[in-house]
Amino acid sequence: MPKDLHPLRHTAEHVLHQAMINLYGDKVIPAMGPATDDGFYMDFEWKGEEKISEADFPKIEAEMLSIITRNLAIAKKTLPLKEAKDLFNDNLYKQEWLQEIDKPTVYWTGNKFVDLCSGPHVKSTSEIKAFKLLSVAGAYWHGDEKNKMLTRIYGTAFYSQKELDEYLKLLEEAKKRDHRVLGKNLDLFVFSDLIGKGLPLLTPNGSVIRRELERFIVDEEIKRGYQHVYTPVLAKTDLYKKSGHYPYYKDTMYPPMKIDEEELILRPMTCPHHFMLYKSKPRSYKDLPVRFAELSPQFRYEKSGELTGLMRVRTFCLADAHIMVTKKQAKAEIISVLDLIDYVNKTLGMKKGIDYRYRLSLGDQQGSKAWKEAEQILREVLVKTKAPFFEAPNEAAFYGPKIDVQIKNVLGKEETAFTVQYDFVMPKRFQMTYINQDGKDEEPVVIHRSSLGAFERTMAFLIEHFGGNFPAWLTPVQVKILPITDKQNDYARKIINQLKANNIRAELDDRAESLGAKIRDAQQEKVSYMLIIGEKEVSNKTVSIRHRSGKDFGQMTIEKFTDKIQKEIKEKIIL
Repeated sequence: MPKDLHPLRHTAEHVLHQAMINLYGDKVIPAMGPATDDGFYMDFEWKGEEKISEADFPKIEAEMLSIITRNLAIAKKTLPLKEAKDLFNDNLYKQEWLQEIDKPTVYWTGNKFVDLCSGPHVKSTSEIKAFKLLSVAGAYWHGDEKNKMLTRIYGTAFYSQKELDEYLKLLEEAKKRDHRVLGKNLDLFVFSDLIGKGLPLLTPNGSVIRRELERFIVDEEIKRGYQHVYTPVLAKTDLYKKSGHYPYYKDTMYPPMKIDEEELILRPMTCPHHFMLYKSKPRSYKDLPVRFAELSPQFRYEKSGELTGLMRVRTFCLADAHIMVTKKQAKAEIISVLDLIDYVNKTLGMKKGIDYRYRLSLGDQQGSKAWKEAEQILREVLVKTKAPFFEAPNEAAFYGPKIDVQIKNVLGKEETAFTVQYDFVMPKRFQMTYINQDGKDEEPVVIHRSSLGAFERTMAFLIEHFGGNFPAWLTPVQVKILPITDKQNDYARKIINQLKANNIRAELDDRAESLGAKIRDAQQEKVSYMLIIGEKEVSNKTVSIRHRSGKDFGQMTIEKFTDKIQKEIKEKIIL
């Protein structure tokens, strides 16, 4: 978000706050409302009988516009803590915030409206040239489902109507590409209240995409020297106490289970399991690098308000790996890891510098010599490989700095897809060693990495990136056979048998429907190719080829079409 939009949007949130008070009075108890990368929102407790809905937006926007056009000045003031508490004595939410503030500041909008806030703001309400309320939803106070459910109104604001119009157009396109909507329309995944929140079920169609991604990444990693392993999805809590994960992640881990004399827990990460594999036998410098990879199911507690389709779930499968190297090997190995990530993203249709870039996540700037050396190694790798990156302080893991792969979603907002971490802490905690050239024990460095990220999140990115129009190798149904009448059904069955014998995912639509209806349905299902069969095709022993884009390839023999689509699948071509 450009820097100058933050104060504008923060002011727009205050205008929304003021409008709600003007319109609804005591029915509204304001809680909080920040500016965001996309706009702003306001959380409030609603005391009215009928819930606020989007149908109320025109009235609220009209009141906001009235406040904006009055050109009210925005003024900041620092108050003594007692005075601030007295000013907001009827608002428990503000009182709670004041428990954590030593020098509270307030902002006045004109001379009648005031709110507790740290800013920043623009100088006057008239600077808000274009705004729009977008949606209303429920939100727990502090995001904790144990707290009261509040009402949240989302909006956005810009310095010009043109910018707002462009953003609203982008939102409309994003709605069409929303993986939750497309996932339902294309029958890719579902959720069940009886199974639980954040626990997705992949349908046969969704399972095809997952399976193809798994085959792709496992085969590619094995080509690059990784050894794929299987480790348990649970372990003793002692393992995570030893690694140091437990105090950092215990709030996002599931509760321990007492089994016989052991306390077990579902794993939130895989690294300690791989360390135990490494320690299962002596290692020599000649063995390194040791690259353990795994399609690793993991479990983390996400607050219910943060669960979002496949993007944020409570169980996921990570294309995980841990590489044990000497310090001298670390830089070259990280370069190889980035090369793999770039290859994977390119294959999936992601362009480096456009669809994704890297974030160098640093630790405390007062870090140790080992921290600074690790950060410098990662920085040098990014520079050497000419990777597009930026630096972010205080984003490192507790056991070392990292490179985060930042992928843009359909709205252009960056999200961390997965990471590459340089770890000099865990080897010491787990007494991991190898025999060096002098015959002495030496600690390796561990590189934690994912090549594809979590399959669930990757699927969400891909659904939105392609708008459901997957390349042929990922499309659940690659070919649909469409006989014009039932007279062509026997020939159509021979065609589908040939396609299936060549491992092409094909279905026959022999319904008593018109050809137009069959084509429309196949396009809605986003099938890659439609093979149309009429009397002429039967007579010529051919099929008429139509791509979902509408491109007509004319008539081909089934052998020629099979060669064409197999090449497209094998080379993972994106049309």
